[in-house]
Amino acid sequence: MRIIGIDPGTIITGIGIIECKNGKITVINFDTINSKSTEHLSDRLKKIYDICCKKIDEFEPDEFAIETAFYSKNVQSTLKLGQARGVAIISAANAKLKITEYSPREVKKSVTGNGASSKEVVRQIVKRILNIRENPQFIDTTDALAVALCHYYSFGNIFKEFKTKRNGVSNKNGWKKFVEENPDKILNR
Repeated sequence: MRIIGIDPGTIITGIGIIECKNGKITVINFDTINSKSTEHLSDRLKKIYDICCKKIDEFEPDEFAIETAFYSKNVQSTLKLGQARGVAIISAANAKLKITEYSPREVKKSVTGNGASSKEVVRQIVKRILNIRENPQFIDTTDALAVALCHYYSFGNIFKEFKTKRNGVSNKNGWKKFVEENPDKILNR
């Protein structure tokens, strides 16, 4: 299964595409859509739409996940973010992809275990999970990959990896066994 994750924004939109096969998650592509605040909003929205369409055509994801809008004190910013989300969602709808939305808190909690994690913590954990060596130029890129990971985890696929079954009964040591077998996926503080 391929999942495209979107971290929407009118200045920078993050795009991350992962592939999940046989319990292994790999990065297919990650990028940002960069605009200048001096560009007219309609031009920025068209750019988001066009590049989302291009990525969907090129990488043929099976699922589309996007972060929901957060409510800011600045109403204009919230409205513009909603418009950026809208054009990205339309690109997925036109490609007949299943669209799922996650709150920023849900994304952070699914990836880090803490819904109040900073963007830097999310970046470090996403890089570790996906074996990304370099720091992407914009943190929006790892945020988009986190959205894609959140979508994957929401299907319960991660629990299939974590649990072991004996005679149809879940082994209570499933998490312990997973940690022992996957030390590279554990963040030590």
